Amino acid sequence: MYTLTNIIDFITQQTESSKVAKDSDIELDLGCTGDDFNDLIEKYAEQFNVDMSLYLWYFHHSEEGLMSVGNIFFKTPDQRVTHIPITPTMLLEFAQSGKWNVRYPEHTIPPKRYDILVNQIIALIIMCVFIVFLLYKCL
Repeated sequence: MYTLTNIIDFITQQTESSKVAKDSDIELDLGCTGDDFNDLIEKYAEQFNVDMSLYLWYFHHSEEGLMSVGNIFFKTPDQRVTHIPITPTMLLEFAQSGKWNVRYPEHTIPPKRYDILVNQIIALIIMCVFIVFLLYKCL
């Protein structure tokens, strides 16, 4: 059986934070977000044998990276829902039961990431302009 000390030690090691408390919000209090949070939760699931099939990342942490042009026009999934903190106490409960057990509120996330699509279109336009510029310079 796992203990709170096991969970806190794990989080301390993963976040390199010495201020992990039983009710610390891993994202907001410890500054673990984006890819770092994703890595932490994957290692947690493996180490503590937790079924994460019901886990919805966007309720718990932001995406990696800075604001993009697409985000100006369309919200990312984490911006569309209310933040639900993940704490060591919660992780202990899930480790003991062997499954992720957060009850998420009803919500709607678009089936396509239009923020990413806008970024891809802008990147494609920039590449085309650059290629036309190079072709013009070569001729």
